[in-house]
Amino acid sequence: SHVDLHKLMMQSQSLVATSFTFGPSEVHFLKKQCVLSLKCITTFETVAAHTWRAWVKSLNLCPMQTVKLLFSANIRKKVNLPEGYYGNGFVLACAESTVKDLVVANNNISHGLKVVQHAKANLDNEGYIRSMVDLLEDKTVRVDLSTSLVISQWSRLGLEDVDFGEGKPLHMGPLTSSIYCLLLPVVGDANSVRVLVSMPENVVESFRYHMVVKDENAYHDHNMD
Repeated sequence: SHVDLHKLMMQSQSLVATSFTFGPSEVHFLKKQCVLSLKCITTFETVAAHTWRAWVKSLNLCPMQTVKLLFSANIRKKVNLPEGYYGNGFVLACAESTVKDLVVANNNISHGLKVVQHAKANLDNEGYIRSMVDLLEDKTVRVDLSTSLVISQWSRLGLEDVDFGEGKPLHMGPLTSSIYCLLLPVVGDANSVRVLVSMPENVVESFRYHMVVKDENAYHDHNMD
């Protein structure tokens, strides 16, 4: 099947770490594409939807294939955690779309943004959160992530200020995973975000092409590594 061929390609290709830095001008331009249909768009939603769409386009999947974007979401204010609990308080939200709706039927990120926001809205339902926790506890469940991208936002964790005695870090990474993507802080620029993801060698150039924000008026300050 097309999915099996895709999985084989993802597993057999060498991975190439690549990164892009999105400044305020790129984020603003991406948001402008959807300003009439969506409100209260966050930078995370914008960058995540754009990266997901570029990732899917570069893989050349079947138009009717279902693809997913998974991202961690804080639930500490949404459920009553036990008193004295200091562990993690998040679950994975899941945005889902067909390839056709995400990259073929739309020439911008508006559809991707809508499903990302819908995935976040689902977390307002405590029953949905409880079902997610039950799923995680079921060790018999096996999830196929071959057509899923997992994004984790580390850009607000203060990593750029960590100092173990040798000064603050100049770089966080690299990352080597075919399904995992990090949003990292940019040292010295609190208003920018760096996307770090590894792609199979034969599609990395396509991914880089689709990641470029194509706006002639934007400051082209994205960096490719």
